[in-house]
Amino acid sequence: MRNIHPTAIVDPKAQIADGVSIGPYSVIGPEVTIGEDCAIHNHVTLTGRTTLGKGVQLFSGAVVGEIPQDLKYQGERTTLSVGDGTVIREYATLHTGTALGGGHTAVGRNNLIMAYVHIAHDCQLKDNIVIANAAQLAGHVQVDDYARISGLAALHHFVRIGTCSFVAGCAKLSIDVPPFTLADGHPARIRGLNREGLKRRGLSDDALRAMKEAYRLCYDNELPREQAYQEISARGYDKVVEVALFVEFLRAVAKGKHGRALEAEREVLPPDERDGRLGYRPEQA
Repeated sequence: MRNIHPTAIVDPKAQIADGVSIGPYSVIGPEVTIGEDCAIHNHVTLTGRTTLGKGVQLFSGAVVGEIPQDLKYQGERTTLSVGDGTVIREYATLHTGTALGGGHTAVGRNNLIMAYVHIAHDCQLKDNIVIANAAQLAGHVQVDDYARISGLAALHHFVRIGTCSFVAGCAKLSIDVPPFTLADGHPARIRGLNREGLKRRGLSDDALRAMKEAYRLCYDNELPREQAYQEISARGYDKVVEVALFVEFLRAVAKGKHGRALEAEREVLPPDERDGRLGYRPEQA
């Protein structure tokens, strides 16, 4: 059974599962798929090729599935997905992907997206993330599980936020944030470990000590980074899962495998190859 308010405008082609409620004056587009038990509150715009999982909640004024704010976008049929149990609060905006970025924006399960947050084209968010009021994510941002992004933070395109990391309020972030660390400042820098996040993760005292030592060797030491990694391994710290993730992330950043480094893989299209498009393309191997 569905509960659709008579003032809502729901395209008959939209796919709406049982248990869905749609509030007053909301607009649902023809290519939308809404999973079971979703709650679409009043004055929501849900459009584009957008799929909601089970139990998603969209609050007043949210705009989910609109086209990207990107001059390179030329009407490609790109998509957006929102995973089970995610809550999107008032006036948040989430956009579909672009052909350049893979064509898909993904928001995982059990995330809390607070009021006025913007999630731009091609962002990839995993699960159990909290993004506080008015944080702004530019295109291609990646956010891993259990990350926390505080209010009014501004994230540069292509940055990656590691698992269980913390971005402080009003941070101007143009760097990748390794797992289990805290970024703060304008511009933001890595300031230390996210001790609260590590505590929630339930680390043993020995594992926490290993994580602290690994961080110290990489950030509070004059050792070259590769030498720091060797020292971490020699002391056996990398046998702790969290330390291994931390080192793997840093190595991937240095090798250009993810995060801001991916921006360098774009090149400007010559005028005779643009076909009326603006902007960039991924560099061909």
